[in-house]
Amino acid sequence: MATKLVKLLSELREQEAVEFVQKAIEKGIDPVELLGDAKEGMNIVGTKFAREEYFIPDLIFSGEILKGVIRVLEPHLSSREDEKRLGRVVIGTVAGDIHDIGKDLVVFMLDVNGFEVVDLGVDVAAQQFVKTASDKGSTVIGLSGFLTLAFDSMKKTVEAFKEAGIRDSVKIMIGGGQIDDYIKNYTGADAYGKDAMEAVALAKRWIGG
Repeated sequence: MATKLVKLLSELREQEAVEFVQKAIEKGIDPVELLGDAKEGMNIVGTKFAREEYFIPDLIFSGEILKGVIRVLEPHLSSREDEKRLGRVVIGTVAGDIHDIGKDLVVFMLDVNGFEVVDLGVDVAAQQFVKTASDKGSTVIGLSGFLTLAFDSMKKTVEAFKEAGIRDSVKIMIGGGQIDDYIKNYTGADAYGKDAMEAVALAKRWIGG
């Protein structure tokens, strides 16, 4: 029965997905199981997005469907703070850049896949990344930027981790705009992701989820 929710959510059938969850709760289906199926459905959406079968509007819409499902489930679930998370990721759009659509998609997909995400927002100074990573004990950092000027900010942020003496303790991914191997090497980052699902894959590899 529960696998039906995976199908409904992955096919972006909003009303049917929410109604299914409501009826499943009434029948005594475990809400934690339903939440797990909702996340599996979102993973399929993310895969379709990576394959260019779905696009940004579809990804955003799937997020709205998930919110509707969670609203139904929340009264029957323990606090999300009690949920076991895979690890903590610090992410933000680097100094000088205020684009956040790509970053927000990555934040969303990381959260859905079980990571605790510390989102610093946009135009984030290099030292803020370093301080937050140190304070939160995060070993995975995501630097986002759309503008070409962001590449220098990414480089400065990576250098700030070196100056703080903790570069070897963290893994840094970059994304957004025209990122490629040349930019990765220029900034000194460990890897780059062309989309949100690649960012999730990197985080899982580095944290061991």
